[in-house]
Amino acid sequence: MEGQLFTVFFLIFTGAAVLASVALYTRQPLLVAYIAIGIALGPFGFSIIDDVSAVTEMAEIGIVFLLFLLGLDMQPKSLLAVLRSATSIALVSSALFAVLGFCLGLAFGFNVTEAAVIAMATMFSSTIIGIKLLPTTVLHHKHTGELMVALLLLQDFIAIFCLLVLISGEGGSLQLQSLAIAVVALPLLIGLAWLAVKFALLKLVARFDRFHEYIFLLAIGWCLGLAELAEHVYLSAEIGAFIAGISLATSPISQYIALNLKPLRDFFLVLFFFSLGARLNIDLLPSILVPALVYAVAVLTLKPCVFFGLLKQQGEKPALAWDIGFRLGQISEFSLLIVFVAAGSGLIGDKASLLIQAAAILSFVISSYIVIFNFPNPIAVSDKLRRD
Repeated sequence: MEGQLFTVFFLIFTGAAVLASVALYTRQPLLVAYIAIGIALGPFGFSIIDDVSAVTEMAEIGIVFLLFLLGLDMQPKSLLAVLRSATSIALVSSALFAVLGFCLGLAFGFNVTEAAVIAMATMFSSTIIGIKLLPTTVLHHKHTGELMVALLLLQDFIAIFCLLVLISGEGGSLQLQSLAIAVVALPLLIGLAWLAVKFALLKLVARFDRFHEYIFLLAIGWCLGLAELAEHVYLSAEIGAFIAGISLATSPISQYIALNLKPLRDFFLVLFFFSLGARLNIDLLPSILVPALVYAVAVLTLKPCVFFGLLKQQGEKPALAWDIGFRLGQISEFSLLIVFVAAGSGLIGDKASLLIQAAAILSFVISSYIVIFNFPNPIAVSDKLRRD
């Protein structure tokens, strides 16, 4: 097993490095290279890597670290203020996107249950795409970054509710107890994080700050520990990691931790995009290619317009409204999790599952192209747009 895992890592990262080099020479986004290597090496491509379940599980850690690092650079007071203003936008936009997904599902000939799952999958935007392609200075120090993070966090809360509904689908009734636990647990988790940081973590950091390896381990342990606790109380690991990060945001050690964990985050994000490509069943793709294209184009067209209208109505400048709209104009990685839960519960068939996966990947790729070639971002191929 050890030898197999080493070979898998060799194939993923060597292949990604080769394709990334080609992508840079041809002025393409690096994310496309990571997805392409997944399709090529995965079980539905050349089948060089038959089982990607272990890689997929590890890849989820990348999203956890992404949210932890995001929290480290967010000031709690400013985030709380922007959350209040973003709540109505998140709720209204999610409802409109759900209607879009439901109508498309029925138009494609799926039954009501499958259309409902497609509606859920359409509601959310990608945390990874949105944050990865936002310049660091904008993300951490400007209103645009705060507003985007607030919208994505609120979408995460809605996604948790959707997942609880789907999990309850096997039993036939909504698990109100689980939902109640999640609602009560959120403020308790925030309070616990604040107390733990104030009375334990900061004292440990002050006492042993000379031992850099210890600070590194303490940060990872705190991030993963709170992420695991959040999952046990029916919240998500991502929300737990964000709370872990924001609880340390006001400490003097936060920037040191953020700087040292970024390479670890990028390592797992490569695995995430690889697993995304590897799980795409290209054998069934011809049967749903046209609906997937229509679905992806509808999302890529309407989401920016909806966000633009709602943000402008709330008094945001048109340039900022379009910027955020296009950055959030795709399907989410949370949507893929919804698909896997629904498929595992027998609520949707293979075609509906593949439709959402294919449309999600198409929206990831096309949205990345739109942002990389038109808006400031850290991985732009043009020096004029490259910001970090």
